[in-house]
Amino acid sequence: MVQRQLPNPVEIFELMKFKAPELDGTKRRLEGALTISDLRTIAKRRTPKAAFDYTDGAAEGELSLARARQAFEDVEFHPGILAPAPDLDTSTTVLGGSSALPFGIAPTGFTRLMHTEGEVAGAGAAAAAGIPFTLSTLGTTSIEDVKATTLREPQGPTPGRNWFQLYVMRDREISYGLARRAAEAGFDTLMFTVDTPVAGARLRDKRNGFSIPPQLTLGTIVNAIPRPWWWIDFLTTPKLEFASLSTTGGTVGELLDAAMDPTISYEDLAVIREIWPGKLIVKGVQTVDDAVRLKDTHGVDGVVLSNHGGRQLDRAPIPFHLLPHVRRAVGDDFTVMVDTGIMNGADIVASVALGADFALIGRAYLYGLMAGGRRGVDRTIAILRSEIERTMRLLGVSSLAELEPRHVTQLTRMVPVDPAAAELAAR
Repeated sequence: MVQRQLPNPVEIFELMKFKAPELDGTKRRLEGALTISDLRTIAKRRTPKAAFDYTDGAAEGELSLARARQAFEDVEFHPGILAPAPDLDTSTTVLGGSSALPFGIAPTGFTRLMHTEGEVAGAGAAAAAGIPFTLSTLGTTSIEDVKATTLREPQGPTPGRNWFQLYVMRDREISYGLARRAAEAGFDTLMFTVDTPVAGARLRDKRNGFSIPPQLTLGTIVNAIPRPWWWIDFLTTPKLEFASLSTTGGTVGELLDAAMDPTISYEDLAVIREIWPGKLIVKGVQTVDDAVRLKDTHGVDGVVLSNHGGRQLDRAPIPFHLLPHVRRAVGDDFTVMVDTGIMNGADIVASVALGADFALIGRAYLYGLMAGGRRGVDRTIAILRSEIERTMRLLGVSSLAELEPRHVTQLTRMVPVDPAAAELAAR
């Protein structure tokens, strides 16, 4: 029998320990965010629908994005036992430089739309964390200002690095000029993007009447009522416009179609290779044969396996599924990166185990930005760092170099009707 007694007041008072209330609303929200999904929830609550949907959405039925995310959720890990990892090393070397973590910030366009701090917040947080930041051709902060932000930031465990993502414009001289400016500013890597000859059909944007710059309509005004802080920031800071392009006005698809050239070819890549003095990466590779061809005959330093975050061709290949096939085909002496669908540090660990040298985060970074500006981006990086470290310890590895394919099984819900035909298509 359990003995009963009257509650002891002293013991009750010992249990009654209350934390002082946090008066900084942003800090309180961000400290309560334990996952990237939590940051997304905050971002959705604090950002107008059109801006949030531009970030969160993808092309057409959004199948490519859903499948990429599902691929990471269908990972099975195989931990080793009795393999303590008290001293963890999450650093890596990629494209001739160091990074404190095996991921960097991907290029994102119109970034000040999500929060007025925009690319400055991303570049500053990346420099503080010791990871690379990639500026988009469609960025809303200039090449020079991003570099200045990186240099001003107290450096993290490894020096901050800047990469530049390049679209090929109809007016080629614009693209060449941007590449030269990035080189002169000290950016060490150029990310040549090949998956956007025309804009994908981003239906959320069309349904929202989303344009650059945002237009005040009855719908946007109604949506702004519970989010006055966003509009105050938007209307009291410098005009939202492209830092590298003069064309503004219209939907995102219209802007892309007006600026991009559908005739982009290997000849354009050859010209950029001559212009660019640093490392050259091709972003948007989606087949094994293209990766091999780029390595063997076009003098590039690596590829990013990407379907543009699901924002271009819907039903495109899943980069994470493609990863081990590309790694086997190109060997170990060629840089292979991966993006699309990464929302957890475990996704990054699984990618490294299956052959990725590095990963890039896009939406995960932007959710943090929308949730809390620079502090929100810091929180994104902190969440992913914690998840990477915990996953590595639970797997029984002390460094990224110890991660191997044996640690991961890619489970699949999608089996080709004809596996031989699917293998041929991937090539």
